[in-house]
Amino acid sequence: MTLVSVDLPAPAELGRRWAVAAAVQAAVGFGTHCHAAGPVWHYDDGGGNWTDLHLLGGGRAVLLGNDHEYSETYFRGAAEYFDEEETDLLAGAPAWWDVLANYADDDWVGFIYGFDGATWSRADHDLDDGFASIGLPAVSDELLIASVDESATGLNTDAGLTHTTDPAAVLGAIAAGAQLTREQAAGLLGAAGGDLDAAVAAARAFAPSLGSPA
Repeated sequence: MTLVSVDLPAPAELGRRWAVAAAVQAAVGFGTHCHAAGPVWHYDDGGGNWTDLHLLGGGRAVLLGNDHEYSETYFRGAAEYFDEEETDLLAGAPAWWDVLANYADDDWVGFIYGFDGATWSRADHDLDDGFASIGLPAVSDELLIASVDESATGLNTDAGLTHTTDPAAVLGAIAAGAQLTREQAAGLLGAAGGDLDAAVAAARAFAPSLGSPA
């Protein structure tokens, strides 16, 4: 069975934005929702929808996750639980896509994408797998700017302050990626500040997997 191409940035580009998203989440006290743990990058929305990226070496990567509200795919345990026809998310995929040994049987998965060093692809099906609805901030500058603005505005509102996110500051932070500085983090978070040391540490956690110094 042939695979279908997926229009996503390469892992290195995703990683720069993911590092910024993780920094902001750490600064506002939600670091468990977005972080790097070695070669695995995690994001979740706090409501049960999640995605992980596994860096496998040789330029390869696997992105998987689930949106329990919008995914129309049912894979393995989820198909049995909901008594739905199974969507084989690994159909036609090489063996290295299967990173499911890292997950429990009840960690339902709605999408699995593989990056072979040049392009992303997925199994061939016509169902909405829920990835787009998760709104992973690392996918685009626009999504990351919106995510930063939401977190920074909430932080400042709680402190009785107003805040408007500067898109240029976010773009500068993306360029820094895992090398995000304390000053750049402060520029994202506004007058309320947040935990800038936690922000820098969260960004630095992406450094080894992005091939940059910690």
